[in-house]
Amino acid sequence: MRQAVLLGVVGSKRAVYLEQAMMQMGVPLQVVDFNKWREDLPAHEIFLKIDPPQWESAALTDLIPLMKGYYEDLISLERRAKRYPMEFFNAPSTIRTLLDKRLCKQILKQKGLPVTETLGKGVGEDVVHTMEELLEWMREQAVCQVFIKPVCGSGALGVSAFRIQPSTGRMVLYTCTAWDEIGRLVNTKRLVRVSKRDEICQVLSALLEMDCIVERWYAKAEYQGYSYDLRAVVQDDRIDFLLARLSKGPITNLQLNNRPLAIEALHLSEDLTEKIVKLCREAMTCFPGLRSAGIDLLLERGSLRPRIIEMNAQGDLIYQDIYGQNQIYHHQAKMIREWIGQEEE
Repeated sequence: MRQAVLLGVVGSKRAVYLEQAMMQMGVPLQVVDFNKWREDLPAHEIFLKIDPPQWESAALTDLIPLMKGYYEDLISLERRAKRYPMEFFNAPSTIRTLLDKRLCKQILKQKGLPVTETLGKGVGEDVVHTMEELLEWMREQAVCQVFIKPVCGSGALGVSAFRIQPSTGRMVLYTCTAWDEIGRLVNTKRLVRVSKRDEICQVLSALLEMDCIVERWYAKAEYQGYSYDLRAVVQDDRIDFLLARLSKGPITNLQLNNRPLAIEALHLSEDLTEKIVKLCREAMTCFPGLRSAGIDLLLERGSLRPRIIEMNAQGDLIYQDIYGQNQIYHHQAKMIREWIGQEEE
C-alpha cells in the first residue's frame, strides 16, 4: 500500500499545517523525525517529502559540519530509494543543488536567466577569501556596495550588506551576525548597522573564511519609503503564493521582523506580473526533480527588471499563508493524493 511520509521535525509548523491539509483531504500522513529516519522510515512504497532539519546551534562556524551531515543524509536517502520503492516530492540531489547558492546561481545564469550577479568574471571566479581580496575586487570592478552570503544556509544566516565610500574609505555593514561571549560569530536574527572599520573587517574576515558568495548590491524597487523584494512559492508550474518583503534596510528576510505585504498592494502591471511568472516557471525547469520551491526575486529600482536572488527547495513555509487559507500545503496534499491514487470526492 502506498503511503505519504514527511521527514522533518515532529510538531513544527511545517509538519502541523501539512498534516492539517492532508487530514482535510482524508489522506493519512506519517511524520518521521529527521534524526531517526534510518530506523523509522517505512520499507514499503512511500511518497517522501523532505523538510529541513532543525539545528540548535546559532554559531556560523557550526554551519559547515552541520550542512555536511545534512548532505550525507540526502545522499543516503537517494541510495535507499534504489533498494525500496520511494517517490520524492523534491529529489534529494536537487535539494542539495539549491542549497549551494553558488551552484544554483551558475545553473540559472548558464540558462540565460537574469540573476543578481556575483563578483567575478566567470564561473568559479567568485571566490573571495579575505577582506583584502574583497576590497581589491570591488575596486577593480568599480563596485562600492555588495552582499556577502555563506554559500549554504537560509533565513538570512550570515547574510551581510557592505558599502564603502571610494573617495573617503568610510565603510558601513548591515548584518544580523555578532560575536558571542566565547568569541564565536553567531546569527542573532536582528539586523544591526556597523560603522567602525575595525569591527567591519573582523566580521567580514570571519565570514569570508567560511566560503561565501559576493553579489552586487542592486537598488531595489520601493513602496511607501520601504525597499522590497518578492518571495514566490512555485509548485507544479503554478505560483501558489507571492508576497512582497518590505524593509527600511537592505536585507528583507521576514525572519528579521521585516514587513510582509500582499502583492496586490504594489499594483504591478499585468505585463510585469507575467514576466515574474514566466521567470519563475523557467527557473523551475532548470532543476530536474523539483516540484516545489521558494524563489526570491528583486525588481530593480526604476526599470523594475526582475532578477532571481536565490532559490530554496524547502522554501514553502509562509506564515501569511498557513494562518490564512493554507493553500501551499493544500496544493501539496492534492499532489500527494494524486500520487497515492485517491480520487477527489
